[in-house]
Amino acid sequence: MIDHALLTRLYPGLLEELEKDDEAPPVEISVETAATGVPSLMVNGLHIHSPRDPVREAQRLAASLNPVQTGGTGAEAADGPIVIMGFGLGYAAEAAAAVAAAEAGAKGPGRPLIIVERRRQILKKALETRDLGKFLSENRIVFVVGGSGEAITGALSLFEDPIQGKMKPAIIRNRALMQLDEEWYANVEQRIRARTNRDDVNMATLRRFGKRWVRNLGRNMEAIRDLPGISRLAGVLGADIPVFLAAAGPSLDEIGPLLPEISRRCVVVAVDTSLRFLLKRGVDPDFAVVVDPQYWNARHLDRSAAKKTHLITESAVYPPVLRHPFRGCFLCGSLFPLGRFIEDRLDPKGDLGAGGSVATTAWDFARVLGAPSIWIAGLDLSFPELKTHFRGALFEDRSHAESSRRVPAETWSVRALRDGQPFLAPAAGGGQVLTDRRLSLYASWFESRFREFQAIHTYSLSAGGLAIAGLETAAAAQLLALPEQREEINRRLETLFANISKEFNDDEAARQRAAEYEKARSALLRGLEQIGAEARDAARLAEKSLRNYSETARDETERSKILKKLDKAFQTIKTSEVRDVAGFLFPPAKELETGDSLKTGGSIDPFRQYLEFSAKTCRALSEAAEYQLSVLKK
Repeated sequence: MIDHALLTRLYPGLLEELEKDDEAPPVEISVETAATGVPSLMVNGLHIHSPRDPVREAQRLAASLNPVQTGGTGAEAADGPIVIMGFGLGYAAEAAAAVAAAEAGAKGPGRPLIIVERRRQILKKALETRDLGKFLSENRIVFVVGGSGEAITGALSLFEDPIQGKMKPAIIRNRALMQLDEEWYANVEQRIRARTNRDDVNMATLRRFGKRWVRNLGRNMEAIRDLPGISRLAGVLGADIPVFLAAAGPSLDEIGPLLPEISRRCVVVAVDTSLRFLLKRGVDPDFAVVVDPQYWNARHLDRSAAKKTHLITESAVYPPVLRHPFRGCFLCGSLFPLGRFIEDRLDPKGDLGAGGSVATTAWDFARVLGAPSIWIAGLDLSFPELKTHFRGALFEDRSHAESSRRVPAETWSVRALRDGQPFLAPAAGGGQVLTDRRLSLYASWFESRFREFQAIHTYSLSAGGLAIAGLETAAAAQLLALPEQREEINRRLETLFANISKEFNDDEAARQRAAEYEKARSALLRGLEQIGAEARDAARLAEKSLRNYSETARDETERSKILKKLDKAFQTIKTSEVRDVAGFLFPPAKELETGDSLKTGGSIDPFRQYLEFSAKTCRALSEAAEYQLSVLKK
C-alpha cells in the first residue's frame, strides 16, 4: 500500500500528480513473481525487469556508476546526480542509491537521484506493490513524472554546485520502458544533454574570446560612466502594450510584408542580425539588441543607419558598435567581472539573461520592458527546409561574395548544417525538424525562462521551428487583430527618454559619476597590480622549491616556511576585491591539477604535488592579471 503520510511529508504534490491521467495511450500492467521470489513488472505482456532476478540485474546496472568501473550497457559514469530513466518497480533506483551511499561513505549523503517516469500508473503500481519507505526517506530524490518531460531541466538545476557549477549526471536506462515511449524519453535525454553541455560550450567560448572581451571592455570602459542602464526602462509598457521580437531564423521571411502593420500594434525589438531586414522594409525598430563582442557580429550593422532606434548593448561589445548612428543607447549589466566591478561602484545597469544567443537576451529585454505578451518571428532554432537564416542575411551575402567555382555558396550552407552536430527533434507544428546541439542549448534557456515568468505569454508566428515548451504557436492574423497603439507607444517612450536624459545627464549627477568612475578604476588597477605581484612571487617561490626539491624535502623547517608563504599569498588573493576580475582568464582547475605529479616510493608526494599546483596556479593568475593591466593602461 502507498504510504500517504510519508509521501505527503517528504514529496508534497506527488500524490496529487499520481492521480492525474497519463497522456500516453493506456497499457496493460501486471505484476508477476520472479524466480527469486520478488515482484517483477509486466507491461503489455513484456518483462520490464529480469524474470529471474530483478535485484541482481539492477545491481549490475548500478555497478557502472562506480568511476572505477565505467562500463555497463545501461548506465554512464559521471559525478552529478543519478537519473533513472524508467522507474519500473524501483530496483535500479535502489541499487543506484546504494552505490552512491558507498561512494560517499562518511563524507555525507550520496549523490541525489532524479526519477524520470513517463507513466504515472507505473510509478503508482510500484508504490502499491513494494515497500519503498526506506528508499524514499533515506535519499535525496526528485520525481519527473508525465507531462512533456521538461521538468528534467529544473530538476538538474536543483543540484548545481555554486562553486563548480553543473556536474554531469549519470544515467541508468530501463530499455524496455524507454522503448514503450521512445520519443518521450528521447526528448528528456536531449534536454539533459542541452543542460550538461552548456558549461562545456561556455568554457570553449571563454578560451576563444576571453581576451577579446577584455580588450573590448578596456576600450569601452567610459561607456559605463556615460550611458544609462536598461533598468531605467523597466515596466514602461504597462499591462497593455505587447512586444514584437524579430529574430533571424528562416521564418522571418514570412512576416516581412506584415511588418508595417505589426509596428502599429507593438513595440518592435530587433536583434543585430535582423535589424537590416526591418529597415529595408521601412520599419525602424524601437530597440535593437546587440551584445556579441565579435568583429563579424558588428558587421550585421553595415548599411543599417537606425537613427530612430535605441541600441541595447553590453559594455564588452565590439567598440565600433557604440559609434553606430543609433538615436540613443542603453547598457545592460556586464556579463564579465571586469565590467561588473566598475558598474557595481558607479551605476548598476540592470541584468539581462544570457542564453548564448542574442535572441535570448532580446526576449529578456522585452520582459524588462513589462510586456504582457511577446510575439516572435524567426525564432526557429532549427533548419526548416534546410534553411539557416532569412534571405539576405549577412551570412548569405558573405557566402555569395566569397563563393568560387570550387567553393560555391552552397558549401557554406552545408557546413552550417553539418558542423553543429545536427539531429532531428520535434517541431512546433508536429512532425520533426532538423536542429543541432547549439540551437538546442538556446531552446533549453528559453524553456527555463518561460517557466520562471509564466505570466508573460510568448507566441511564435511560425509552426515550422523547434518545439519549445512554453512557446505557443500563433497565426499572424491573431497579432494583427490587436488594436493599433503606435501613437500611445511613441508617447510613452518619448516621455520616458526625456525624463531619463534629464535625470542622467544632470550636471551634478554627471560630476558624481565621473568621480566614482575614477575611484573605481584606481581601485581596479591597484588590486590587479597587487594580485599580479603576489601571484608572481608565489609562483617563483614554488618553482624555486621544485628546482631544489631534494634539499627542500629533507628540511622540515624550510618546508614549513614555504607552506606559510604560499598560504599567505593565497589568502591575500582570496580576499582581494578584484579576485574575480583577475581570475576571469584563469584556466580550469582540472588543467592545473594535471602535470608531472612526480611519485616517490610508488605513491604521490603530497608536498611536491602542492608545489606543482601552486606554481601553475600562481603563474597563470599573474599572467591573467598582467594581461588585463596592460589592456587597461593603454
